Amino acid sequence: ASSLVVKYHKRGDPKKCLQVEKEDVDITPGQGEVAFKMMASPINPSDLNMIEGTYDILPELPAVGGNEGVAEVTAVGSGVSRLNVGDWVVPATPGFGNIGTWREIGKASESNFLKVPNVLPKEYAACAAVNPCTALHLLSNFVELKEGDVVIQNGSTSVVGQCVTQIAKAKGIRTINVFRRRPQFEYLMQHTKDLGGDIVCFEDYLNGWQYKRLMADLPKPKLALDCAGGVSSTQLARALGPGGVMVNYGGMSKKPVTLPTSSLLHNDISVKGFWLTKWNQENSLEARQAVLDEVCKMMTDDKLKIWLEHHPMFDAEFSLKK
Repeated sequence: ASSLVVKYHKRGDPKKCLQVEKEDVDITPGQGEVAFKMMASPINPSDLNMIEGTYDILPELPAVGGNEGVAEVTAVGSGVSRLNVGDWVVPATPGFGNIGTWREIGKASESNFLKVPNVLPKEYAACAAVNPCTALHLLSNFVELKEGDVVIQNGSTSVVGQCVTQIAKAKGIRTINVFRRRPQFEYLMQHTKDLGGDIVCFEDYLNGWQYKRLMADLPKPKLALDCAGGVSSTQLARALGPGGVMVNYGGMSKKPVTLPTSSLLHNDISVKGFWLTKWNQENSLEARQAVLDEVCKMMTDDKLKIWLEHHPMFDAEFSLKK
């Protein structure tokens, strides 16, 4: 069979490297294999980092782009026990085992798939397995949070940040959402409040009287979530309460995580890292499915929404510009 794919033959600027091609694909499933047709696939920063060659895991070239997405099972081989024709699936491993999700059709072994409910909007299903699951891990794996506790985060407008705000709201955990000064900040701040953010403020507020006034009726944060590094991580660490934990899960500023000595010495904070790919590698398919099931239930219960734009799947040039 023939499939359209978004492919790259060299690493570099995605706008220059990616091209839409036709590829011959054998979609007859063998022993333990599952054939599928893609329905939707997002563009994540990690996808672009792979194309640029800056990500920790890189597929061999030439490669089809995309790590995440939702597909419908079209055929199953002998020995497949978890999945049936018509099921909706998402990658259990990046790009269904590095074959890439920016494609029309494909096949992979059953271990590369997790199941999602087909009552979800396909756009939500396509985005469920990475950013929302990361957010749930960040709120669950490092600090035992209870209702009324406070979490502070940067990257509040990212998909992970938006999911943190909503999951925390559903669990009765309060959030302080820190912003960089940027165009349309008023709209972005209001959107975060609409998602359930308790406090929204600029990074440079954290050292001033405005922040102290905002925090007058709240306990100090037990958990700080940092996706940026650099000065922003310093500000988050300084805002933590005694014994607080800062978790870094990204380096969007491309600068090192920097910590105030006083926070380490006098406040006894600790710093940890989280990378979903590593967690997935170290845990069973059943454990990964359980996390995804919790995320999907929040989506079907309308407690978790994702801010996205819908574009034609193979208009890659337009989608990348957006």
